[in-house]
Amino acid sequence: MGSIMCIGVSVSNSVMMITFMNDRWQEGSSVKESAIKGAAGRLRPILMTACAMVLGMLPMALALEEGSQMQAPLGRAVIGGLVASTLSTLLVLPAVFSLLLGNRKPVPTSIDPDDPLSNLYDGGDPSVPMEQVSQPKPTPLELKP
Repeated sequence: MGSIMCIGVSVSNSVMMITFMNDRWQEGSSVKESAIKGAAGRLRPILMTACAMVLGMLPMALALEEGSQMQAPLGRAVIGGLVASTLSTLLVLPAVFSLLLGNRKPVPTSIDPDDPLSNLYDGGDPSVPMEQVSQPKPTPLELKP
């Protein structure tokens, strides 16, 4: 039960950070700069989420009431897992992002032919309907004997 709670929070924080880093990278920042901006930009939300979970688990971990000694190990495990996963998300994830992407250039994700960042951009006037834009004629295949 405790591991499921830790994994859920850790995965959501990681997805949030990777998405943020990838957005910076797609906007034209270098991989290293994207990783740094991603970690800095998501620091506060990740710490707020982790602190809220830790503070919510403190009453369970302290076992102050009668009969709560049964649930204290669960609270302690969740707190320890959250601290470890938060540190790894903030410190390890940006480094892994930088190592995996290296010096790659981002691939445009737009398929809009009017978007200059798209691979499909034809450089034409966006006010001209697509039906009027001349399309390249396919070349016939030549069979060689």
